[in-house]
Amino acid sequence: MKKVLGVDSSTQSVKVVVRDSETGALMNSASRPHPDGTEVDPQYWYDSLLEAIAEIGGLDSVDAISIAGQQHGMIVLDEKGKVIRPALLWNDTRSSSQAEALNLEFPDIHERVGSKLVASFTASKLRWLRENEPENAKKVSAVALPHDWLSWKMSGSKNLEEIFTDRSDASGTGYFNPFNDAYELDIIKSALGHSNVHLPKLVSPNAFGFNDGTLKIAAGAGDNAGAALGLGANVGDLVVSLGTSGTAFLISSTGSSDESGEVAGFADATGNFLPLACTLNAAKVFSTTSKMLGLSFEEFSRLAFSANLGADGIMFLPHLDGERTPNRPNAKGHLHNITHSNFNAANICRASIEGVIGSMAYATQALLDLGHTFERIILIGGAARNPAVQQIAADLFAHEIVVPAESEYVADGAAKQAAWALSGDLHPPHWESGKNLVIQPLSRNSEVRESYLSAIARI
Repeated sequence: MKKVLGVDSSTQSVKVVVRDSETGALMNSASRPHPDGTEVDPQYWYDSLLEAIAEIGGLDSVDAISIAGQQHGMIVLDEKGKVIRPALLWNDTRSSSQAEALNLEFPDIHERVGSKLVASFTASKLRWLRENEPENAKKVSAVALPHDWLSWKMSGSKNLEEIFTDRSDASGTGYFNPFNDAYELDIIKSALGHSNVHLPKLVSPNAFGFNDGTLKIAAGAGDNAGAALGLGANVGDLVVSLGTSGTAFLISSTGSSDESGEVAGFADATGNFLPLACTLNAAKVFSTTSKMLGLSFEEFSRLAFSANLGADGIMFLPHLDGERTPNRPNAKGHLHNITHSNFNAANICRASIEGVIGSMAYATQALLDLGHTFERIILIGGAARNPAVQQIAADLFAHEIVVPAESEYVADGAAKQAAWALSGDLHPPHWESGKNLVIQPLSRNSEVRESYLSAIARI
C-alpha cells in the first residue's frame, strides 16, 4: 500500500492529510494555526508544516507529497535563498495603486496573463516593493509563492534554480501567461525594476518537481485549483467557496481574459482553466454579525432561518474589509431600508447571509458575462455547513446546491495530485468520496438576487 500526503497551507492554518494512494482512504491528519495578519514571515508556515508532519509520524512511510497553498503571496529571496522581508499575503491591499499603474502600462495585460491586476497579484506587490523598499527590491534574486517556497524548503535544496511551481498558482502572479505557459518577463521587469531574477520552473501537474529516490514532491497547486481537484470538479461545475474570502470559480476548457478585471483568468491543476471571481467578505461577516448581536452561531442560523426571504426589505452590503469584486478596496459595509417594523435580530441575521450570497451571485454573474456556463453548483467552505447558508444559497441562486461531505478539500486535492504523479491515473476508480447533500430551492424568485446585483454594481 502506498501513502500520499497532501498539504493545504492556507491563510489561517496548515492542514495535512495522509491518504491511501489507491483508495483515497483517510489514514491520518493534523493541523497547526498560522499567524494572523496580511504580512507574515514565511518561516512560520514552514515551522507549522513540520510540526503537523511530525504529529502524523513523519515522512518515512509516505511515498509522495504535494503542497497546495494560498495564492498570490509575495516571497522574495536574496542570492543565497534568504527571505528578504516578510511575505505580503493575497489580502494585503496596500499595492492597489501599483496594480492600477501596471494595468495602464500594459493595456493588454488581461490578454497576456488572463487577468487585470488588483492588489492581490504578486506583480502588484513587487511594484510596491520597488517603490517603497527600493534597497530590498535590488536584493531580489528569486520570487516565490507560498506553495513554491514550502515545496523548495521541504526538498532541502539551496539552489534557486530548483524552485518549482505549477501553472495554477503561477497564473495568479500577474506575470505568467496561462495560454502558452510562459512568464512575461517584461512585466516582472517593470514591476520589480529588473529581470535578473529566478522564477519557479514549471512542472506538469502529474509530475514531480523534486525526486531524490526517497522524497518525492509533486508540482503542487494554488488553493482553489487544489480544492477543485479534491472535489473531483469537472468542466461545467461552478464552485462557490465561503471561507475568509468568498470565491466563485468554474472549471472550463477555455481560458478567459476579462478587460474589466472582475474575473481572474486562472489555470486549474489538470490542464484546464479556472476563471474565478473573488470577494473579500464571506464567513467573517457571519461571525461579526453574530458577535455583535450576542448570539452563538447556532442561534444566528436559527434566527436567519426564521426570517422571510428578503429580510422584510433590509439589505446588507457586506463590504466590511473593502471589496475585490467589484474592485473597491476602500468600500465599507452598509445596511439599507431599515424601518421600525423590520429592524430586528432575525432580519439582520438573514440579511447578512443574503448579502454574502448576493456578493457571490454578483461574482458568478461576472463569470457568466464572459460566456461561461455552469450545470452544477458546489458549495464549500466553513460556512457551507450552516443550514441557513445552504438554503439561502439555493434560494438566491434559484438552483439546486450540492454540498459535499465535509473534508479538507484543498489538502485532499494535493493528496490526489501526489497519487496522480505516482500512478499516472488522475481519477483512481476506487478513490473514496463522501455522500453529497443536495439542497433544493424553496423559492425561485430572483428579485432578492437581482436587488443585490444592482446594489453591489453601484458601490
